[in-house]
Amino acid sequence: MVESVNPSSRRSYGQFCGLARALDIVGDRWNLLIVRELLPGPLRYSDLKASLPGVASNLLAQRLRAMEEAGVVERALGDAGVLYGLTRWGAELKEPMEALGRWGIPLLATGRGDDAFRPRWLTLALPAILRGRTASPPVEVGFEVESLCIVLRIDEDGPSVGIGDDHQPENILVADADTVVGLVGGALTVDQALDAADYRGDTDTLRRAFVADRPQAPLSTTSLPATASDRPSARGRHGAARRRG
Repeated sequence: MVESVNPSSRRSYGQFCGLARALDIVGDRWNLLIVRELLPGPLRYSDLKASLPGVASNLLAQRLRAMEEAGVVERALGDAGVLYGLTRWGAELKEPMEALGRWGIPLLATGRGDDAFRPRWLTLALPAILRGRTASPPVEVGFEVESLCIVLRIDEDGPSVGIGDDHQPENILVADADTVVGLVGGALTVDQALDAADYRGDTDTLRRAFVADRPQAPLSTTSLPATASDRPSARGRHGAARRRG
């Protein structure tokens, strides 16, 4: 059952359409990125703001208040103080956001460049890239990026990702974001990723997770219109991922 929604305080497209009414709530600048931050779990306001470089504090507070009124975000008192999290209805945005992130995968092919990055964002990106990938028996690999461990598990139900605060997998690839995205997206082979990173664990597990004949994610600019694929190279200091070997 859909939780209470109160769109009256926001501008509306005024259209009797599910997409239009959804955009009435989450279509404002920063809203979906706030949801992205809260999908892995609740955050304090200060941590949420730190994960959203470029957002003004007053604008963040305004967006949170509007989405709380709409029934997407809720506040709760935890051990660390007031925490912002998603309601059950808000958490249902995960599937359409993964689809949108998957649509944007070719835009990552130009590399990170000077763009901001937070390892937490990989919790949405990795399952989006690996949609449809299964493994039996299950495989579990950790990606340590900028001191944060992202745990990827692939089993018969598909990929799932979490933050390894309480659980450290036996197999961990310590790498930068470009290498992780390149490996998961199929732009790098396992051997190339191993050359570009540090690895602790059984390499056979890594090879089972990213077998050479798996369906490749569209991590290339070939599907982009010229206006997007012909961006100046300054946007990325390196290519789809760092290649060595």
